[in-house]
Amino acid sequence: METLTVRRVIAAPIVDVFDWCATTSNYTRSPLVLRARLARQGAGAPYGVGAVRLHTWAIGWFRERVTAYNPPYDFDYTVERCFPPARHELGRMTFAEVAGGTEVVWTTAFRARVPFGAAVTRLARPVIAHVFARILDAAEAALTEDRRP
Repeated sequence: METLTVRRVIAAPIVDVFDWCATTSNYTRSPLVLRARLARQGAGAPYGVGAVRLHTWAIGWFRERVTAYNPPYDFDYTVERCFPPARHELGRMTFAEVAGGTEVVWTTAFRARVPFGAAVTRLARPVIAHVFARILDAAEAALTEDRRP
């Protein structure tokens, strides 16, 4: 299993950053996310516990279920199905107020389920990190454009 973590400080209030990141239809503002939609609403909030999210990224297709939802501090999800096939144990985004805005920590644990899975997983790691970073770039742009002098 490979664990990957991407960190970013976004110069915006924690509530705004959490809401943007929890609403995964926003991810299409990144050029690497082709489609994102909410297939089933969660308990207590559209993207709350039990929500089913469908994503098509330049690197694959993912069906995810939200497993924990604690606004504005964190949410967890698991990938139930995906292509290319992978085993997924953890998806988590955490949010903390820091000097200069909100720190986002996005963590995932996965392993490709293909021949030579360990090698493919290691090759996939920088690609997934790049996609996560581009999504956070889009969040930063969306959340800070009104705050620019």
